[in-house]
Amino acid sequence: MSTLVRQMLEAVAADDKVVERVVEAARDNSPEVARLPAAENRRHIAFLLAEGISHLERGGSPDDGDFSAALALGADRAAQGVSMAGLLRGVHAGRTELIRASVELARSLGVDDGTILDFMIDVDRYVGAVERHIISGYHTAELQLSRTARDMNALLLRRLLVSGDVPDASELTRAGLRADGRYHCVVSAVTDPSHARTLEQRLQPFGGVYGLVEGRLAGLTHAAPTWSDDLLVVSPATALKSLRTTYSMCTQALAAARGATGVRPLTDLAGETALAAFPALAGTLADSLLGQLDPKSTFHHEMVATALCYLDNGGRLSATASALHIHANTVRYRLDRLVELTDVDLGDTPDARRSHVLTTLHTWW
Repeated sequence: MSTLVRQMLEAVAADDKVVERVVEAARDNSPEVARLPAAENRRHIAFLLAEGISHLERGGSPDDGDFSAALALGADRAAQGVSMAGLLRGVHAGRTELIRASVELARSLGVDDGTILDFMIDVDRYVGAVERHIISGYHTAELQLSRTARDMNALLLRRLLVSGDVPDASELTRAGLRADGRYHCVVSAVTDPSHARTLEQRLQPFGGVYGLVEGRLAGLTHAAPTWSDDLLVVSPATALKSLRTTYSMCTQALAAARGATGVRPLTDLAGETALAAFPALAGTLADSLLGQLDPKSTFHHEMVATALCYLDNGGRLSATASALHIHANTVRYRLDRLVELTDVDLGDTPDARRSHVLTTLHTWW
């Protein structure tokens, strides 16, 4: 870099009016930047100009050298909540004003047009590199902040859902929760972190906080989700102090609903969840009632499937036949053969000693 170009840059950096013009341009063109203190903008611009002098003195590739001020600017704006679009509007406006003010200053000093052109090319290359590093600093900080927030949310959820420990008001407020609030507990079957992040984004319209709890994506929402491609068990709105018990029921219901998809209210899965809590008893019951059936027989499988459909349709032959796309006489034949081979009670002859509901539940299970 020529001595004259270096002197021009030093003159720009030392001119408070030029710095002020760059600050005002950035603030005028970006409302988000304008919400920050002006002193904050001046501080960063002063550092960038100082780095620019050092950078142009060394020469070499535009991306070589120290760009810590540019990286810091991007990181600070991410932490301050300035959007990338808002940041770039300020950067572009400041870049244009810097070049304009520099040309004006150079001409006032009697610098020839050839030198001014060289200066503009060098400065533009440097400012372009600055912009790339600002973006890099922003994205790096954004990722770190996102991870930090996600980790903190996950820890808070684990305390609430697994340990039953209610955090203090400040921690709840940071996560967008209230100590006196009531929230729907949402538990998914999603365990893959990448898939979990995608599902979390899809659930954002329903509000709340999400994180990986015991390996699954879980969360607390203000409004119950109404749709999902993945299986979600959703509890009624619950007070924070009761969430540990509610979460435990949701995870049990999730296991009971395995194979299903979409949003499943916890209350709709109450029966399956209660029965699934005693797998050993279910096995004993199956051995007792169905011991004469042959697992290898296709017809025996058809009998059992028909009986389940019969119970699911309230013991109505016509509804069962329609659901299975077979004749009602075929339904009756299969049911009669099942009763002959097993101790299954399909409720056709109610036992006065026990509830018809319990008999049906017993048989269905």
